[in-house]
Amino acid sequence: MKRERLVRMAFAALIGLIMAAVIAWMTIRHDQRQAAGVATNVAPASIGGPFTLTTHDGRVVADTDFQGKYRLVFFGYTFCPDICPTELQTIAQAMDLMGEGGADVQPLFITIDPARDTAPVLAEYVALFHPKVIGLTGTAEQIAAVAKEYRVYYARSQGEPDPTQYLMDHSTFSYLMAPDGSFVTVFARGTTPEQMVEAIATHRSRGR
Repeated sequence: MKRERLVRMAFAALIGLIMAAVIAWMTIRHDQRQAAGVATNVAPASIGGPFTLTTHDGRVVADTDFQGKYRLVFFGYTFCPDICPTELQTIAQAMDLMGEGGADVQPLFITIDPARDTAPVLAEYVALFHPKVIGLTGTAEQIAAVAKEYRVYYARSQGEPDPTQYLMDHSTFSYLMAPDGSFVTVFARGTTPEQMVEAIATHRSRGR
């Protein structure tokens, strides 16, 4: 059982490394084309897309409801023992660093465990981090669809004796999306709040 989980974790890490490499290459290629004056309507990477989900306070929202705001998006789950709270704390610290300058930034926490992460559960959880964080849940099908849009890997661990106390293997990236909903960049685990703030400031300065 322990060996199986280690294998699944290693697989998740490998998927994450491959995705990061692909995103980095596509982003560099996109920037090179722009610098050369080559017009393109293609995003640096095909990350993000339309969704319909339910907020932690029970409202049904779509991706278009966040139009005009930068989005800091993280996929995780409330039973996560370490990675999720650490990354959400980083996002919260980035929001604190921006202060009023972060009025146009919306942090989103999308669960990959909708069976347990109901709206009330999410409401208690996101309140631990920052008042601007919105928790999003939905049906299993809705979560699978938005995870596919963001190229997120997730899977339930198998073999736990108590079926209600399972863990989830998942990728650990935070995504920065532009006010028009297009992909800006991805933050790997361990990115600092200062680096997140700098990325937003850099994108603003480009006037895109």
